[in-house]
Amino acid sequence: MELLSLPVCGIVISIICYAVGIQVRKLLPSPFTNPMIIANALIILAIVYTPLTLEQYMAGGNVITMFIVPVTVILALRIYRQRALFKANAIPIAAGCAAGSAASVFSVLFLCRVFGVDQAVTVSLLPKSVTTAIALELVQKNGGIPGLAASAVIVTGVFSAAFSPFFIKFFRLRDPIAAGVALGASGHAIGTAAALELGEIQGAMGGIAISLMGIMTSLIFLFLF
Repeated sequence: MELLSLPVCGIVISIICYAVGIQVRKLLPSPFTNPMIIANALIILAIVYTPLTLEQYMAGGNVITMFIVPVTVILALRIYRQRALFKANAIPIAAGCAAGSAASVFSVLFLCRVFGVDQAVTVSLLPKSVTTAIALELVQKNGGIPGLAASAVIVTGVFSAAFSPFFIKFFRLRDPIAAGVALGASGHAIGTAAALELGEIQGAMGGIAISLMGIMTSLIFLFLF
């Protein structure tokens, strides 16, 4: 069908799937009913079990991808509102992000070496804990696979959004700054979206963590490659 090839088709499907995810979350509040998880699952099912092909969906999906960077920058407003809090806790926040970036990159590198994973695949998985725009740039410049990198980033963010609230409660992490940094550092934009549900401070700290994780991961890439 020609209608399926129109960019608006992929955009509308994405909006509908995400809207369904929001409604499910309202009916069944749980870390496992994150709207991003539900939307991704519904889109995959639509591509597999309907005449819609991946190429047809991506005609509109690529339009949505264009807005990843501007939407991430919007978090700057929340960061600005909490700038005094950030200044007062700049050192522990930076240290936490540095530790998170190093743990993320070097744990993946170690496991890939242990299991003999191909270099291109390894490069694609390394920036899994930074936002998609930065991850794609790092991967493209170092011989990785952009599609695989994007998938790794999405899966990481979804898992962070789903399980981080559980770990925050399990470890009794009552400090909103620590909770926000943890979500932003582990799950980039998707994790920060989950942090926003916890509160204004958590969301702002998650936005700061996204920026710092991007910078520090880029520096590690310079060291490695």
